[in-house]
Amino acid sequence: MIFTIPGPPKGKARPRIVRNHGKIHSYTPDATAAYEELVRIKYLQAEGGAIKLQGPIEILIFAGFPIPKSASKRKREQMLRGEILPAKKPDCDNICKIICDALNGIAYRDDAQIVEAHVRKVYVGGSGETTVTLTEIEEAQ
Repeated sequence: MIFTIPGPPKGKARPRIVRNHGKIHSYTPDATAAYEELVRIKYLQAEGGAIKLQGPIEILIFAGFPIPKSASKRKREQMLRGEILPAKKPDCDNICKIICDALNGIAYRDDAQIVEAHVRKVYVGGSGETTVTLTEIEEAQ
């Protein structure tokens, strides 16, 4: 199963905690909730998106960041060739977390089924995109 999320990659933000009349409440920031919904929509729109994976799963995430407008022509070419990589936020683990959490209960029962995860951050042309590949791993008998 392969699907693409348009726009620059996002990371999972920490829950926000507020006090209201002496009670403590936590909530998911709006930007995180909106991106998780976009991930779910793109998964369901993909061919085979209604399939729920049952066994152990491998997830591959290709996070394509847009090239900064301030980059020179030379740097832009180096970024597109992969000679310069986006060593910047969001962190790989937060990119993986937001995608895995969004797909909980939709692509699989629980993200505990994910036994292998790979995240690669690169620069791409345009406004960026994240490509996700989910593969059910066959267990040795």
